[in-house]
Amino acid sequence: MAVKIRLRRMGAKKAPFYRVVVADSRYPRNGRFIEEIGYYDPMKEPAEIKIDGDKAKDWISKGAQPTDTVRALLKKTGVQ
Repeated sequence: MAVKIRLRRMGAKKAPFYRVVVADSRYPRNGRFIEEIGYYDPMKEPAEIKIDGDKAKDWISKGAQPTDTVRALLKKTGVQ
């Protein structure tokens, strides 16, 4: 099972809101996920990012691979 840390799109049309989730890479973007570890709201000024650093580090240590976007968010929050 290839586990990824990725964004799950929520919100209305033209008003995206993302949840940072841990999911099996075979499931669709907004499909089933294992655990929610944070959120990202790009519509606010400045963009609002809240990620549980302990959970993210735990999943990365277990072998979960963050996507490029999530990796950038983790760097901004100081987790990675």
